Amino acid sequence: MNLADVMNRFSTDERCRELLARLRWPDGVRCLRCKERAVELETERELFYCKTCDYQFTVTAGTVFNDSHLPLTKWFMATLLLCEAKKGMSACQIQRTLGISYKTAWYLCHRIRFAMIESQKPILDGKIEIDETYVGGKAKPGSKRYGLTGRGTEKEIVIGICQRNGELRMFHAADVKAGTIAQFIRENVSKDVDVIFTDDFASYPFAMERAGVPRTRHKTIKHSSHVYVMGDVHTNTVESAFSLLKRGIVGTWHRISAKHLAAYLEEMTFRFNRRKRSDLFLDTLRHMVTASVLTYERLTA
Repeated sequence: MNLADVMNRFSTDERCRELLARLRWPDGVRCLRCKERAVELETERELFYCKTCDYQFTVTAGTVFNDSHLPLTKWFMATLLLCEAKKGMSACQIQRTLGISYKTAWYLCHRIRFAMIESQKPILDGKIEIDETYVGGKAKPGSKRYGLTGRGTEKEIVIGICQRNGELRMFHAADVKAGTIAQFIRENVSKDVDVIFTDDFASYPFAMERAGVPRTRHKTIKHSSHVYVMGDVHTNTVESAFSLLKRGIVGTWHRISAKHLAAYLEEMTFRFNRRKRSDLFLDTLRHMVTASVLTYERLTA
């Protein structure tokens, strides 16, 4: 689905609400309180009514759309722009495209990202790649870190875990110590994993030991010797995802605060894991009508 399709098929808020209702309640409208059957009232506000508990509600109640004065038509266009942009979409671009204020565009983008967070993620298995990267601006001249790259910088750390032909995970990490990496492995990788591929960073062997991964299931590619592929041993898949992330930061967002970095990582992984799906737009909307409310106060706290 492209932008022209969205503008034609969902040209009014009424059509948008019809789609959201089908996505939120595929088996019929249910009350938000008692979960009993509800009926639609013939009102301008398009309310639903539950006779059991005498409660009225809308399709957007209790979702990321909650209390938004922005037309749903613009919500739909913003959602398509974010989920179809390979390297992301900035709030400034959303502001110019939709003709809204920057504050509204910024809050809108973060609410869509919030809906992309998946609370229940399957454990990764099979062939796994793990790597780390560093994002952020360069140190200023005169700083002790000026001119340093990689682990010598004060940049933010991102750890990536990717299953071959499967899902990607990216995390904002405090450091790259063995204990930190081991914790991410225990939480996201199966104990019966076939093999884990990493580069020759010194922390990885100790991290595997702490995570309970046998030495025979840990394969290393020696990047320090300028070796990047040796048969099936490489970390190119997770590094390609890092490349998209950095292109998004440099070319699209330009600047990301450490506070909101995790939200941008969730957006990138959500889009990367669904890059081959034809229903990406509808799947994003489905997450938006099931995600909880994200208030401006909570976002800026």
